[in-house]
Amino acid sequence: MKPLIVGVCLAAVLGSGAFYVVFSGLADGLWDISDKAEVVEPLSPFAFVQIEPVQVTLSSDGMLRHLRFEGHLEVDPGSATQVSEVMPRIMDVLNTYLRAVEITDLEDPSGLSRLRGQMLRRVQMVTGRGQVTDLLITKFLVS
Repeated sequence: MKPLIVGVCLAAVLGSGAFYVVFSGLADGLWDISDKAEVVEPLSPFAFVQIEPVQVTLSSDGMLRHLRFEGHLEVDPGSATQVSEVMPRIMDVLNTYLRAVEITDLEDPSGLSRLRGQMLRRVQMVTGRGQVTDLLITKFLVS
């Protein structure tokens, strides 16, 4: 019993001392992390092109479910008009792909990131390399 009491008292004394050193500012100069701070590069200019809402019917085990998708394409500002001009092709590719999606693909926790990657790849094939840098999903609803 005596070692337990000594241990608790020692922990209380050391904990109080550590609190005082940190709270009073005595430990401020001990860790200099300013040398290790990363410099954040400013974002390169970009623009967003809105994708028209897509709603498709999914069939699984005789149940009909609906998928509603809305998103934006991140593009170079100079490419925004070119990407907007091929939006009917982009919509065709997205509709075709989303109609082929299985419900089990959507139930997987990592399924949305895989779908996003697949959709981005298809959009980049339609628009050409370097036109679209990212696909942002703003609404993805399965009901």
